[in-house]
Amino acid sequence: MADGWAAAKWVDYSYCKAGFGKVLEIHPLFDRAEAVMTDPDLTPEQEAEAQRLAAIIGKRAQEEALQMARLLVSKPDAQLLGATEFALRDRAHDLAAHALETALRERKKGGITGRA
Repeated sequence: MADGWAAAKWVDYSYCKAGFGKVLEIHPLFDRAEAVMTDPDLTPEQEAEAQRLAAIIGKRAQEEALQMARLLVSKPDAQLLGATEFALRDRAHDLAAHALETALRERKKGGITGRA
């Protein structure tokens, strides 16, 4: 089993009778390989909206990148992994949440059209 397998999959645990005891079967509900993002084909209007949304998100991303860089340069090599790594991941997740919130807010304002 590859490292991070459990983190990459949602699993459904079920038991079945096999021989003299119970056997644990793991059924993946989510396959990371199927979720790989590809660049969608956009209409010119959608591309313009994507560019506008990217500019909004980009401002926050620049601020986050600077904070991440400050954190990284403040740590010696021996402290880059562990707590520092998790702090960086938290910032990255916060940025992704900001991107989703921004897209939803812009759609509500009518600035971005598309599937809700």
